[in-house]
Amino acid sequence: MKQDTIDLAIFDESHLDGAHVLSREANWPHRREDWAMVLSLSRGFVALQDGAVVGTAMMTPFGDTAATINMVIVAAAMRGCGLGRRLMDRALAAAGPLECRLIATAEGLPLYEKLGFRATHEIRQHQGVPDGIAAVAMPQSGRVAWAGAGDLAAIAALDRLALGMDRGPLLHLLAEAGRMAVLRAADGQVAGYGVLRPFGRGEVIGPVIAGSEEEAQALIAFLMAARPGAFLRVDTPALTHLSPWLSACGLEEVGGGIAMCTGPARPGPSAPCKPFALASQALG
Repeated sequence: MKQDTIDLAIFDESHLDGAHVLSREANWPHRREDWAMVLSLSRGFVALQDGAVVGTAMMTPFGDTAATINMVIVAAAMRGCGLGRRLMDRALAAAGPLECRLIATAEGLPLYEKLGFRATHEIRQHQGVPDGIAAVAMPQSGRVAWAGAGDLAAIAALDRLALGMDRGPLLHLLAEAGRMAVLRAADGQVAGYGVLRPFGRGEVIGPVIAGSEEEAQALIAFLMAARPGAFLRVDTPALTHLSPWLSACGLEEVGGGIAMCTGPARPGPSAPCKPFALASQALG
């Protein structure tokens, strides 16, 4: 296909149906509602050929420090023609000086490296219907409960500490779309949180942020127990022991990606953020 037959335009609600068709053809699990949620937070771009959506990319700013690049997809017949590069150039220009973060597939990795992204860690995707929950230390489990209406500000502050960006608007949407659980410290303050919400073919657990891996397990176990028999997805950094634990819970590892970012290298060779964060499923 010739590039001169393709127009790039601002992504708006009129493109949602076409984007959903495109993602279904690529075997992505996203529902139209998942696309709409990302669009509501983002500045997006579409590639159009004779009015049909043949490519997308979205830039989601989080405060004045960072942004994520999401929903980068090109129709199979259009790949290898530089269309992905054109869409990424638009998204990065929209981000300006913000640090940009994304999850790369193996196919997209060479392009992102050319654009100045560097790998930080591997992401492993797990999904399935839990057939049992592996043992979790009781002290942590007993500290987990459903979040109250007054917890969102503390959740947002903890999220900002963990990831270095302000995801307040996203967290408000996640609270409306699903349910949030919190893990409380001895003084009753929020020390961790997790989200359970509809996504794709079932539901997703994530983001999850806590002070330790054991606390993250307690949050995930609580959310799993709330949906017996449901098809669930959880994405986790490969740096942790959560991946084998999720497999033991009945969520099979089915793939993953590479977390990447622009900007200078962060301190520490292994940890993607502080405190422990399982945050790759923020936008799906």
